[in-house]
Amino acid sequence: MSDFLTWEHLDGLIQGLYIVGGVLFIAALAGLSKHETAKTGNVAGMTGMALALVATVLKAAQNAELDYDDTLNGVGVTLLIIVLAMSAGGAIGAWRARTVEMTGMPELVAILHSFVGLAAVLVGINSFLDPHAPHTGSEATIHDIEVFIGVFIGAVTFTGSIVANLKLSGRMKSSPLVLPQRHLLNLLVLVASLALLFWFMSYDGWADDHAALVPLLAMLALALFLGFHLVAAIGGGDMPVVVSMLNSYSGWAAAAAGFLLDNDLLIITGSLVGSSGAILSYIMCKAMNRSFVSVIAGGFGSDGAVSGEERDYGEHREIQADATAELLAGASTVVITPGYGMAVAQAQYPVAELTAKLRARGITVRFGIHPVAGRLPGHMNVLLAEAKVPYDIVLEMDEINDDLADTDVVLVIGANDTVNPAALDEPGSPIAGMPVLEVWKARDVIVFKRSMATGYAGVQNPLFFKENSHMLFGDAKDRVEEIVRSLPV
Repeated sequence: MSDFLTWEHLDGLIQGLYIVGGVLFIAALAGLSKHETAKTGNVAGMTGMALALVATVLKAAQNAELDYDDTLNGVGVTLLIIVLAMSAGGAIGAWRARTVEMTGMPELVAILHSFVGLAAVLVGINSFLDPHAPHTGSEATIHDIEVFIGVFIGAVTFTGSIVANLKLSGRMKSSPLVLPQRHLLNLLVLVASLALLFWFMSYDGWADDHAALVPLLAMLALALFLGFHLVAAIGGGDMPVVVSMLNSYSGWAAAAAGFLLDNDLLIITGSLVGSSGAILSYIMCKAMNRSFVSVIAGGFGSDGAVSGEERDYGEHREIQADATAELLAGASTVVITPGYGMAVAQAQYPVAELTAKLRARGITVRFGIHPVAGRLPGHMNVLLAEAKVPYDIVLEMDEINDDLADTDVVLVIGANDTVNPAALDEPGSPIAGMPVLEVWKARDVIVFKRSMATGYAGVQNPLFFKENSHMLFGDAKDRVEEIVRSLPV
């Protein structure tokens, strides 16, 4: 470095980049709160991350210069390792982003959360073994507590996210894993972890560090089990909340890593992700009439059984695409309520085409989105935006529910649990009390499904048997395309 710009002078530049990056991350969250500003929010977030990476590389080079006698060699080796790691990670990330289907986004997000948790675990253990870390006095006490908490949160996030990925991808049963006395088991794990913290803190000095690894690694094993058990005990109906909850966990894990690395931006970013994920989880629990504490405690209060009343609801009625087209052509108001089935069938584009044709005929068309439609918060909104459906006709459940009684036709495309009247009418149902889209109040309801199978929560839907409901079986994309072709000219 020149005399004009030494490694020490870089401190101001690095901190400046961190501050600008933090502001951009806040702007990204603000932008993502609305459809119209979502792209701007994404750009702000990506710009902030680019600045953060530049600052981190500079910080790593600065630390390498202090750690190595041969400045050029030390900095060069450090930068080479960083570039190789970033190139490999960037290539894999770009490949996955370009190849993943929208139906695979929930499990992709879950597995990305697991990487954050694993990183927090590795950072925590590495920071503890760092010979430059404080080993005596109050600073050592604070550092050891940071290590212990960071490793604990990271481990829970890691295994919990892997289980969420397996459940969302169908490689693990969505039904909850119910172990005997499972809540007591979770409590014992927490108590044992607290005891291990005191054991871990009893060691003092560098000479004791290898011995202190015993309680640290013992806690790591318990935390890995706890993460697995917490998410495995949650049923499929609550998985959208779980994804959001794990997002929050990953944020706190990142913040813990930021404390260990003395990285202000990582602390800010982790706190933003952690708090926003927790708020979103709370909102979704409220929308599902679930207790936030119960869900994060691993389905507390539920034994995992399908306790809904087994009833004979009668016979369902079928309808064909051409008859559906005639019904739509004679309507003045239409509401479309999409679900995960629309994502699986990739029907968003023909749905958008149908919407455009109906609106061209002077028919009022709107969309009703349940807060937990799909398997990821905002899943349906992203699909519809991808298909260029106008933002102003995509409404949330609370905005559309009061208008359903005055609607001529409701098209339920791939949704099930979010339009199930059993949530309101059957106290014994597993989804009892969950607010739903009250589509059965419309004049006519057309339900697009492949079969009469139950939804993700494993609950039968009385909507399918109501007098004003008709079932349109088959692939949603094919059926919507048939309707478009059958619409009267």
